[in-house]
Amino acid sequence: MPSTPAHPPSTDTAAPRTTPDGPSPAPSPPPSPSTPGTAPPPAPAPAAAAAAAAAAAGITTSTPDAVPSPRGAPPPPSVAVPGKRVRAGGSGLPLGDVRREARGVARASVRLDSPTVQHLLNAFVREHGVVAAWEDVMTPTLHAVGRKWQSSGDRYVEVEHLLSWHVSTALRSAPLLRACPEPPPEATPVLLACLPGEQHTLPLEALDAALRERGTATRMLGGAVPAEALTTAVRRTGPCAVVLWSQTRSTADSPLARHLADTRWGVRGARRGPVVLVAGPGWGHRALPGLPRPRELAEALTMLSRTGTSTAHARRSSEH
Repeated sequence: MPSTPAHPPSTDTAAPRTTPDGPSPAPSPPPSPSTPGTAPPPAPAPAAAAAAAAAAAGITTSTPDAVPSPRGAPPPPSVAVPGKRVRAGGSGLPLGDVRREARGVARASVRLDSPTVQHLLNAFVREHGVVAAWEDVMTPTLHAVGRKWQSSGDRYVEVEHLLSWHVSTALRSAPLLRACPEPPPEATPVLLACLPGEQHTLPLEALDAALRERGTATRMLGGAVPAEALTTAVRRTGPCAVVLWSQTRSTADSPLARHLADTRWGVRGARRGPVVLVAGPGWGHRALPGLPRPRELAEALTMLSRTGTSTAHARRSSEH
């Protein structure tokens, strides 16, 4: 979708700086007499002189926007303090006021630095969890890439594709990155699917990862699931809830959502059906009676938690 800045992605334009305890440059010798009418050569800039002195002393310099080293190596001294929000710069993306980790992901994405992008995303998921990673790092960076793409004539689509791939990888790896409880064997799953023709899966992948992080059983069908396949999956899995994602209005299918909500299974006297949640901007702003619509990831998790609790209670009641 988006594009990257006009300057080469791998160029870091930040001025170098030395460590606070670096030696000061040696004083310049007195100027030599010059030929009448000839101006003396200009003195070196303070930043350049300091950098030269540091290099001569064997002191390495770093830039303010350096990203953490790959996994297994200690981060450089200039790594940003986790959790602090800054006005991001240097990536060429319109990030605004974001966490420093989002800036690091943006800069690495613009450079097409896959190892660093994956390392940063995995590290944030491991330390802060899926919801914080999605809301504070992944979503702001994805939106910035989208805005850049729209304003730059479809250039640098490769940046959006690379970032999306690694966001998806981090979300799918969440149960391996964090200690997540296993769902009980008798747990009723949540079924997640994009509607027919809908290919935008990342928000649904975030919900799936957050549910699994909490020990909720899920069945993820992915993008553009045909209507018949959706109906078959509902009947075969008997989910407590179905989440249908629509990114664009053309894929929001209210009749299909109501058909799935009316589906019933089980023995006579104990038949039950799923709660169907409609999610995504494709559904517009109108309310759909009988079809709950979460607006944010946290709200969807709350709704599904209540659905799972009430379903488990109803199942126990029917067994007695």
